[in-house]
Amino acid sequence: MHEILILYYSPGGTTAEMANLIARGIEEVDGMQARIRTVPAVSATTEQSEASIPEDGPLYATLQDLEECDGLALGCPTHFGNMPAAMKYFIDNTSPLWMSGKLAGKPAAVFSASMSMHGGQESTLLTMMLPLLHHGMLITGIPYTETQLLSTRTGGTPYGASRVTSDNRPNMLSDEERALCLALGRRLANIAKKLND
Repeated sequence: MHEILILYYSPGGTTAEMANLIARGIEEVDGMQARIRTVPAVSATTEQSEASIPEDGPLYATLQDLEECDGLALGCPTHFGNMPAAMKYFIDNTSPLWMSGKLAGKPAAVFSASMSMHGGQESTLLTMMLPLLHHGMLITGIPYTETQLLSTRTGGTPYGASRVTSDNRPNMLSDEERALCLALGRRLANIAKKLND
């Protein structure tokens, strides 16, 4: 079994919902399995502020999770067009993996959510790619052969899966957003499988 790590931060639950759909897409590919992990919140002094084991939901990610994975899907909400501090804090502490080249050559994809159509989804996806490129990972997006990219009026970009949330419909993914999350999971899994077989 090859394993794709889905690493996300989701204080409100909307990115977690995307992570679960991406996991379903991954597991639609024979011989592929999803490992879902999250990161703890950080304090204003950028120190971990949560217990070592979360009260509910997925476990917190470790560097070992990254090292053991055959691919990575990285997701978080958009905070002013960038990733939130909790995810940045975790990524900033992956230098040992960078120094040893443990992630080089592994495929990676990104996903994000914002509260408005032009709330910085694409810039967040692009900035999430930068540390992955420094690690030598192979970035994959969503090709326009996924026709929902041409019809979506909500989330969805060629850079990765995205969604638009609001106070009025916090847990509703559009049909296109749902389909593109599944497609991203399948694409990442198929690439990882080809690279490892």
